[in-house]
Amino acid sequence: LFTPVLRDAEKKSLSTLSAEMKDLAARAKTRKLAPQEYQGGSFAISNLGMMGIENFDAVINPPHGAILAVGAGIRKPVVLADGTLGIATVMSMTLSVDHRVIDGALGAEVLKAVVEALENPMAMLA
Repeated sequence: LFTPVLRDAEKKSLSTLSAEMKDLAARAKTRKLAPQEYQGGSFAISNLGMMGIENFDAVINPPHGAILAVGAGIRKPVVLADGTLGIATVMSMTLSVDHRVIDGALGAEVLKAVVEALENPMAMLA
């Protein structure tokens, strides 16, 4: 299993991260990554949603301290803010953390921040 590493992600724009991720993923599929491009990561994201998988639990691959499992966006009935029923795209995410490395409460805060960012995408672009 090759897990490409995006380095210094906090310093990069969303578009830069997206371009780097596409490049690394393409080269990982053909096993053309240099060791420094897949070693030393601390957090992983596993997306089976693109294959139609609604939800799953991902296993942490050391030395990572956590992994986020991302499921497919599925149209489902939901209760809207005004109390009426509507249809929305709902996506399942599961965060697994190694409690020797990351406190579970901190993991929950990270997951909450991810949810807020995804539910308010314009805030990520500001």
